[in-house]
Amino acid sequence: MKTLTLEKPSMHVFEEMESEVRSYCRSFTTVFDKAKNARLWDKNGNAYIDFFAGAGALNYGHNNERIRGKLLDYMLKDGVTHSLDMATSAKERFLTRFNDVILKPRGLSYKVMFPGPTGTNAVESALKIARKVTGRSTVICFTNAFHGMSLGSLAVTGNSFKRKGAGVELSHSVFMPYDGYFGPDVDTVKYMEKLLDDPGSGVDLPAAVILETVQGEGGLNAASPAWLKSMEALCRSKGILLIVDDVQMGCGRTGSFFSFDDTGLEPDIVCLSKSIGGYGLPMALTLLKPDIDQWSPGEHNGTFRGNNLAFVAAAEALQYWANDEFRKAIELKSRTVRAALERMAARHPELQGEIRGRGMIQGIAFAEDGLAERLCQAAFDKGLIMETSGPRSEVAKLMPPLTIEDGLLEQGLQIMAEAMKELAEQAQGQ
Repeated sequence: MKTLTLEKPSMHVFEEMESEVRSYCRSFTTVFDKAKNARLWDKNGNAYIDFFAGAGALNYGHNNERIRGKLLDYMLKDGVTHSLDMATSAKERFLTRFNDVILKPRGLSYKVMFPGPTGTNAVESALKIARKVTGRSTVICFTNAFHGMSLGSLAVTGNSFKRKGAGVELSHSVFMPYDGYFGPDVDTVKYMEKLLDDPGSGVDLPAAVILETVQGEGGLNAASPAWLKSMEALCRSKGILLIVDDVQMGCGRTGSFFSFDDTGLEPDIVCLSKSIGGYGLPMALTLLKPDIDQWSPGEHNGTFRGNNLAFVAAAEALQYWANDEFRKAIELKSRTVRAALERMAARHPELQGEIRGRGMIQGIAFAEDGLAERLCQAAFDKGLIMETSGPRSEVAKLMPPLTIEDGLLEQGLQIMAEAMKELAEQAQGQ
């Protein structure tokens, strides 16, 4: 694979006018102009393979034709675009399809709340209702967790860099070690149970436990089904509500619609966003067991919780889950990714790469600081977009659209392999 030869467009406008808080455009230094499924093109015609997928918001690819067709039809018929939480035909269609395609086949009964357009809205509403229902204020969260950037969500997020941006004390949260944090021989659920049982531990009975089944931003740490079930059993025994943050891991990212589908888990509250909007449109859901839905009307609201274009796109995206074909296709692609990553790690043992993640969110963690960032930069220079993960950006993470063509997936993995080979050669030359 060769490095891109066309000159990249100037970033001058963004450097001059946009806030210093901008992030991804510092890594992906070009001006994108066009996108289709798992490809992006910049203004000068450079083509890129997308192993980023809008940080998980584009599971169904860029400009998905079947979803776009529904959106265009809806707009051309003057369908309602903005409705707060008024009843619309678009919302009715989405709710009905979500129940028929997702909830009923899984034997799940949830009330659907539209908290606002983003993942952190879903998390904030989950924390608020858990505290309201239980009358307790503390929430237990986990090392390396990421749940959002607003103050409540940030209080249950582990990353110190993100937390410092709050500018105020972040309270009412207690951090516990995630599965595997102390190595494979330490059961961190037992550790947590001991603290909750001990009146001298200083850990009060919490309102809720919030967790990710795979820590997407925290380093692709994946909890085992046994750990998740033990955590659920502990919560049930003590009257603690269990919140699963499926904002990035849901909508098929780990292989099934919910990341906990194959675990037997039945959370009290589930947070969804990112790809639930189907087309990259802002949308979020907070799923509540009926007995937990104790809101007073308007007690939690938001101007943009009625994004009808997202309802239209989401309803069509759910058709991918109407049978088992999509899931099977994701499983095959996941195996392709895992096999390729295993080959890369085996070819370059000197880089000490550790494979992490599952499904279509996997990556390689490196012991040496900065190595994952250099790998992503080398890949970008060759036409592949991927990002890092983890508290030290130590994981090179790939998460392409679930709809990526098999040949393009192989091509992207080959680019990543070439970039990794370059890093190994550089290491040998030092």
